[in-house]
Amino acid sequence: MIIDSTEELTVECCLLAGRLMMEAGAETYRVDDTMARMAASQGLTGADSFTTSTGIIFSPGGNRHVKLASIRKRATDLEKIARVNSVSRGLSSGEIPLKEAYHELKRIERGDFMFPFWLQLLAAAVASGSFLILFGGHWLDIPAAFIAGGLGFFVSETFHEKTRVKFFSEFTASAVVGLLSLAAVRTGFGGQLDVIIIAAVMPLVPGLLITNAVRDLMAGHFMAGLAKGAEAFLTAFAIGAGIALVLSFRGVAA
Repeated sequence: MIIDSTEELTVECCLLAGRLMMEAGAETYRVDDTMARMAASQGLTGADSFTTSTGIIFSPGGNRHVKLASIRKRATDLEKIARVNSVSRGLSSGEIPLKEAYHELKRIERGDFMFPFWLQLLAAAVASGSFLILFGGHWLDIPAAFIAGGLGFFVSETFHEKTRVKFFSEFTASAVVGLLSLAAVRTGFGGQLDVIIIAAVMPLVPGLLITNAVRDLMAGHFMAGLAKGAEAFLTAFAIGAGIALVLSFRGVAA
């Protein structure tokens, strides 16, 4: 893409930074603040923005054209947020020229800063076993929580990659967790069904999304906060529905 003027490049740079941060799971007020600081550093003192979970409307101020950027995907990538913030600070302080900042943001956009999937899977399994002890479970139930939590996370990520429907992937993953936990208890591999299930679904719980929703509401971004809160509620409902479905079959079988 060829950008003719410094002003246009500034707008593109701000929108790109905001979009990357929203896609990586940043808070709405942080995105607005970052874009405002970047615009002000290049002389666009009247710039303003309206940010939601699905798009960003950015106005450079004055009689300039308003531009829009769509948010088509959302994940949790704190490394990407940190890198975009670093570019923003460098541009605002004058350490990085505008063109270099734009090209660095494009490199961040192309980069993949997530940990390898096998490491994420291992972390989910270890976290499940750790949560079991935190919730007062028996040490002998750690292997059951480890396996159920790891496979639940695997199913969630795999189904989300295939379907792009978060509700369906979370529902299926929680149902798998419930089935594995129930099978572990019935075969004598596990003892406390409730604690195993609660520990194994913890990697699926939208903790960051809930935190960001509350922080956005406290910062006055009510639309974004309510949207994130609704997304977190639907995710939690999907997890609960998957577990409830498995437990209802257990009651019928009993």
